Amino acid sequence: MNGFKAHDMFDPKTGEKIVAKTYDEHLALDKKGYTHETPTKKKGKVKGGGTKKVCLPAAKVRSMSKSQRAKVTRAKRSAAKGGKYKRSSKSFVKGARKKGATLRDWFQKENWVQVGNPSKKCGEK
Repeated sequence: MNGFKAHDMFDPKTGEKIVAKTYDEHLALDKKGYTHETPTKKKGKVKGGGTKKVCLPAAKVRSMSKSQRAKVTRAKRSAAKGGKYKRSSKSFVKGARKKGATLRDWFQKENWVQVGNPSKKCGEK
């Protein structure tokens, strides 16, 4: 083709770079899925995304069944292991917060404990 200039082409899966020296090479690489964009490296998952502890007000923890507490704890540990900072929304606990309460109210006015081990305060090792 008239006006063709040699240029780099990239395999989007492997990042392999090949120089298309002729128009025919360019077409052959295009058929194989090569592109003109340099592939960006994907960021890996953050190891140990967040804390594995789950804390709630002691009154709420006492009102939960053992299976409910286990579900919430498992969800948080699974999220942390997968590099996520938040647990699945399916494991959210309803009724843990009083209407109009702020986060500061939670920690100052309520006794927060670990869901997995209610004998320990939130943040305690």
